[in-house]
Amino acid sequence: MPFKKPHHTSDKNCITKDGDKFVILPRGLNIVWGNDSRYWKIPEQGPAELTQVSWLEVSGVVPITKAATYSVSFEVNVKEDGFGWKGTDVLVMAKIGKTGKYRFKVNNLSPGQNIVIPSEQLEIPVVGPSDLHFGLYEVWSGKWKGGLEIIKAVVQPLP
Repeated sequence: MPFKKPHHTSDKNCITKDGDKFVILPRGLNIVWGNDSRYWKIPEQGPAELTQVSWLEVSGVVPITKAATYSVSFEVNVKEDGFGWKGTDVLVMAKIGKTGKYRFKVNNLSPGQNIVIPSEQLEIPVVGPSDLHFGLYEVWSGKWKGGLEIIKAVVQPLP
């Protein structure tokens, strides 16, 4: 039996571009432990659902060609039976290139919440063609958490 990689790798067909705006559906993201059904459910269509993890890492990369300031956001839903979110900071982070310095915004999530995070805009200045790396992270608390749905991520230039 061949070894199955434990992590879900981005399917570039699930990333759409409209002008300079990118919409990344769940299958277009890299999801740590995403290929293990004990931790995630990632259907062909619809949101990716976190069953349980202690290490939340959902990331992506988009190629930026136009110099501008971009915003990065995730649309998420915490189901009513979601757990492990109280008092847990979740970070939306982004950087230019693999070696760039991260900018981030801290968020708190609560069950029964369908929101766009970060609540304050995360702005990333881009001066020329480059890859913009971004993600949603909670890897510090060690707490088990579940019931999070990732609906989409959006990277777009600010007006």
